[in-house]
Amino acid sequence: FIYGKRNTIHIIDLKTTVRGLVRANHYLKRVSSTGGRVLWVGTKRSAREAVRAVAARTGEPYVTGRWLGGTLTNFETIRSRLRRLRELEDEEASGVLGAMKKKAQARHHTERKKILKNLEGIREMEELPACLVVVDPRHEQIAVAEANKMRIPVIALLDTDCDPDVVDLPIPGNDDAMRSIRLILDRLADAVEEGGKVG
Repeated sequence: FIYGKRNTIHIIDLKTTVRGLVRANHYLKRVSSTGGRVLWVGTKRSAREAVRAVAARTGEPYVTGRWLGGTLTNFETIRSRLRRLRELEDEEASGVLGAMKKKAQARHHTERKKILKNLEGIREMEELPACLVVVDPRHEQIAVAEANKMRIPVIALLDTDCDPDVVDLPIPGNDDAMRSIRLILDRLADAVEEGGKVG
């Protein structure tokens, strides 16, 4: 992936970036045309906004907060936490919360806020995703390891400090710069949307 080196900075060969992007686009089109879900993952600060934006655009689940261990490998437990979130929200909607004592209300709000903070992006994910799109697999190594264990393909934007062997479809590029992340994720989102129209 490395084209050269200038002043201790590695320069990525853009041909490999384009090649990786084209392969990832074909794959994502195929996945979304068959109704598979794509889970967008980017918890570092420079990736959060772009990940949220493409997830909203494509209507797919995302993780921008902390990756909870077991999100994929212990999916049933995660689903049970989301069921609990629904219960809490139903209590609020039905007015049961108003009848509770102040201390119970505070506990209720704290629990709801905690579940939402960790699981808001995947609350509509009823089953395991067909693939993951990850920004910086070194930073998201737990997510990548879980996906590998569950045999879920991983597409990743990765820099020269990452191991491409743990990723199924690597896209070499700058995984720190917001503009680079946004550009790559927008192209991948185009592929998801295109595939969705076919399906």
